Amino acid sequence: MEIRPILSALMRNKTGPVLVAIQVALSMAILANALHVVNLRQQISVRPSGVEDEQSVVTMRVRNLDKRGPEEIIANRERELATLRAVRGVISVAEVNQVPLTRSGNSNTFGGSRSQLQATGSAAAYDTSGGLIKTWGLKLVEGRDFTPDEYMNFDPNKDTEGPHIVIITSAMAKKLFPDGHAVGKMIYNGTGESAFEMRVVGVVERLQTPWAQTDDTVEYSEIRPLRFVGSNSAMYSMRVEPGQADRVMREAEEALRRGSAVPKIIDSKQLSAERRDCYRGDRTLSWMLITVCALLLLVTVSGIVGMASLWVTQRRKQIGVRRALGARRVDILRYFITENLMITSAGVVAGVLLAIGLNNLMVTKLEMARLPLGYLLAGWGLFWALGIAAVYGPAWRAASISPAMATRTA
Repeated sequence: MEIRPILSALMRNKTGPVLVAIQVALSMAILANALHVVNLRQQISVRPSGVEDEQSVVTMRVRNLDKRGPEEIIANRERELATLRAVRGVISVAEVNQVPLTRSGNSNTFGGSRSQLQATGSAAAYDTSGGLIKTWGLKLVEGRDFTPDEYMNFDPNKDTEGPHIVIITSAMAKKLFPDGHAVGKMIYNGTGESAFEMRVVGVVERLQTPWAQTDDTVEYSEIRPLRFVGSNSAMYSMRVEPGQADRVMREAEEALRRGSAVPKIIDSKQLSAERRDCYRGDRTLSWMLITVCALLLLVTVSGIVGMASLWVTQRRKQIGVRRALGARRVDILRYFITENLMITSAGVVAGVLLAIGLNNLMVTKLEMARLPLGYLLAGWGLFWALGIAAVYGPAWRAASISPAMATRTA
C-alpha cells in the first residue's frame, strides 16, 4: 500500500490527526516518567535495612512514670532486660536508642580528619548497651563486635566524653576510606579541633538510618557502645521466634508491668510494621500515578476510537466507491490501520522527546535517576499496540460496508 495517498488525506484534514498525536505524545511522556517514578519508589521501599527477618524483630519503648537517679536507672534497665529475656519465644534482647525506618532519630556529622573544614557526611548514631549485632542479625564484614568491658554508661550531668571506639557500615567506610580497610583507623564526629575521635573496630555490611533517604546516605550509620542514663525512658529491641511476635509483645508488656512498682507507658511494634508505615506515602503516590496512567491510556484510546469512527462515517461513500472498484475488505482494513499507525508514530516520536525533556527536568530539580531506554521502547510498543487495537473496530466496520449501502443517495 502506498503511503502518499494516506498522507495526502491526512494533510487535507489536519486538526483531528494533530490532536490525537498530541494526546499520544503527552500520554507517552507522562506514562514513561510516572512508571519510572513508581519503579524507583518500589525499589526504595524494599531495600534491605540490614536487620535480618524484620518480622521477627520487635521494638519496645518503655517510659517509667517516676524520677530516678543514674544508678537507679541503670539497675532498672538491667531488670527490664532480664525480664524480657525470660519471656517465652525471645531469642535475644538489646537496648538501643533508635531503630531503622522510624523517620526519627539522632545523627552525628563525621569526617576522616580534624583538618577538614566541612564534614564528610552525617551518620545515624545507634547507641547500645550490648547485644545489638546479634539481636538485629547484622553481618560483620570486617573487624569485631564490642567486648563486654567496652560498653559504658553516659550521665550528661557529669560525663563529657563518650566511647572512643565505633562500628560503622560498609557504605560509610567506603566514603571515608575508599582505598583501604577501615578497621583500626580513626574517624571524627564533628570538625576542627573539637571533633571527637573514635577508632573503628568493626564494619557491618549494612544498617539503614531511621530516615529512609533515597540516596546512598541511607547506609551511613555508626554503632557506639553507649547507654545514655539521663532519662527514665528506654528502648529495647527483641528478636523473637518466627511467627511469635504478637504473643511475645503481649506477654512482654504484661511481664514488665508485673515486675514494676511504678506505672509504665509501653509501646511495642514490629520492625516490619515500621517499614509499612515508613513507606505508606510512597505506596499511596505509586497507586495515584498508576491510576493517572490508566486514565491517560483510556482517554487516548477513546480519542483514537472516536476519530476513527468519525472518519468512517465521513468516508462511507468513498469506501463504497473503492469497494465497487474492487477493493477488498482487507485493503480497507489495512488503510485505516496504516493511517492510524502514522498518526500514532508521530505522537510517539514527539512523546519520546517530551519524556526525555521531562525526565531531565526531574533529574535537575528532584535529583531523580535518568529514565532508562527500556521505558521509551516499551511505551513505543504499547502505544502502537493500543493504536491498532483502538482503530480495529471502526476499521472493520468500514471494511464491512457494501458498495450499494455506501453509494446509495438519500
